[in-house]
Amino acid sequence: MMELKDRLQKARLDAGFETAVDAARAFGWGQSTYISHENGTRGLKADVAERYARAFKVPAEWLMFDKAKKTPRQVEAPKTVPLVGYVGAGATATFFGDQGTIDEVTAPEGATDQTVAVEIRGDSLGALFDRWLVFYDDVHRPVTPDQLGKLCVVGLSDGRILIKQIKRARSGRHYHLLSNTEPPILDVDIEWAARVINMVPR
Repeated sequence: MMELKDRLQKARLDAGFETAVDAARAFGWGQSTYISHENGTRGLKADVAERYARAFKVPAEWLMFDKAKKTPRQVEAPKTVPLVGYVGAGATATFFGDQGTIDEVTAPEGATDQTVAVEIRGDSLGALFDRWLVFYDDVHRPVTPDQLGKLCVVGLSDGRILIKQIKRARSGRHYHLLSNTEPPILDVDIEWAARVINMVPR
């Protein structure tokens, strides 16, 4: 019978993560903590094991005790969504996704067939968010009232695609785009917008 650390490594490999570091980065876990769990130098509590089991799509009872009604191979592979581009949150950032799907990334909980992801490039949302994944799925043309005041992926008429909070301008036809760390972008024409449904580090 495999030890717990061996089952954890098998679950990670079967889920498509070549290294422990890859898995830790994908799910936002502390790298040293996860590695110590996988190599058996640190004990693994039940709630943490359940978190790993959910992430790798294996039964928690199999991971903890090598007992389950169905084997890990019978569990569905993690759902993925297309990564369609790289997007900045600053005033001059552009979208690089003209070639269609660039990659596939692990889908967030509640993802639909329309959910896609973009990767933030730059630090105008704050240095922490550089290289984070942003997920969205409900694109509206034009902007709808429920998007006002919300963080959205926004496509402008000049070709820029940004991640900003939307505020209606006084003119009624244009909008202001706001962020925490950049000056507002005033009176822009928005072609489409989609509310951000999730953000995770890549």
